[in-house]
Amino acid sequence: MERKKISRLMAYILRHSPEEFDLKPDEEGFVPLSGLVNALKTVYPEVTGELVKEIVENDEKGRYEIRDGKIRARYGHSFPVRLNHEEDIESRFLYHGTPRRNLPAIIKEGLRPMKRQFVHLTTSKSEALETGRRHGRDVALLIVDANCLRRKGLRVYRAGKSVRIVERVPPECIKLVV
Repeated sequence: MERKKISRLMAYILRHSPEEFDLKPDEEGFVPLSGLVNALKTVYPEVTGELVKEIVENDEKGRYEIRDGKIRARYGHSFPVRLNHEEDIESRFLYHGTPRRNLPAIIKEGLRPMKRQFVHLTTSKSEALETGRRHGRDVALLIVDANCLRRKGLRVYRAGKSVRIVERVPPECIKLVV
């Protein structure tokens, strides 16, 4: 049984398509843990609640949260979710990896959430590059001035261990493209 594939399916279900698996998330995106386990079993019959908890506890990015017998993705939703994350007021620079082909639009318009609720940034250069490589080999690393975001009234939230989310990133807050 491959944990990575199970985690990917968890992310798909919790972030994008719970109803496809007969799950109805609450306004914060939580579904019953037992319901998620049953949904996962339709593809991976050997999945258990203990395995799901282990995946959550060991997830390097902190993608998931379990509370009161319910589970949710902490970020990345393509449907409206009230996340209530803690604001990050300490980070000075954040990073975003993207294929170079996206640079002309980003330099003109900044970063937009596209099909998600928020723009995803990270405190880690290597994670940003890794994320960017999922969409192509020729990747640019964007350095975002978090204080610029705050001056523009945009709040930066802690969504995972190193993941930060923000409503949008205006072009003037992108300080460097590497």
